[in-house]
Amino acid sequence: MTASDLQETLYIDDGRFAVHLLVVGPLDNNVWIVRSKRSGEAVLVDAANEHERLLPLCRSLSVRRVVETHGHADHIQAVPAIRDAGIDVAIGGADAGMLQSYDSLIEDGDVISLGDSQLVLRAVHTPGHTPGSVSFALEADGEVPIVFTGDTLFPGGPGATKFPGGDFPAIISSIEDRLFARYGPDTKVLPGHGKATTMGAEAPHLAEWVARGW
Repeated sequence: MTASDLQETLYIDDGRFAVHLLVVGPLDNNVWIVRSKRSGEAVLVDAANEHERLLPLCRSLSVRRVVETHGHADHIQAVPAIRDAGIDVAIGGADAGMLQSYDSLIEDGDVISLGDSQLVLRAVHTPGHTPGSVSFALEADGEVPIVFTGDTLFPGGPGATKFPGGDFPAIISSIEDRLFARYGPDTKVLPGHGKATTMGAEAPHLAEWVARGW
């Protein structure tokens, strides 16, 4: 992968870290890669689809691990090829049965290293979309500038809970207690589909989401 190819995927360049984005598959899944600019190591969030595009990016950015926000089919299509390439794949315990194979389980509060003691991803169990849904808070030098929310929180509300294992009260509780209550209004929300938002842009609408019931 050329330098210009990498530049095309660059979504955020903070100086301490970089976030790259590929949109893949028929449902336009966001695949995020966060990389420490100090250590050079990276983690990919959701090996959704199009492994032929993901693997060159993983090699170029030194991806050491893949973490899955949940086990729905559109978020895991590239997992077999990723594992065949020797990259560890981790998923929340309650969603592990949705994968044919994986390497490790993610528990609430787990810290995923990027080879940089001042830059880590912290797992936040956010059930509701699925029982094992996990968001990942990027902790950088004592602050949390970004949370990768998978299909738990989007611009305009929570992810769907009509699928098997979905639970609307649970997703509302996850969003209110485990996202809005923990992270500041300027914290960026990078979801599993669609555009980014912030905690501050979404939090005032929580009561509207509860009232509409989806």
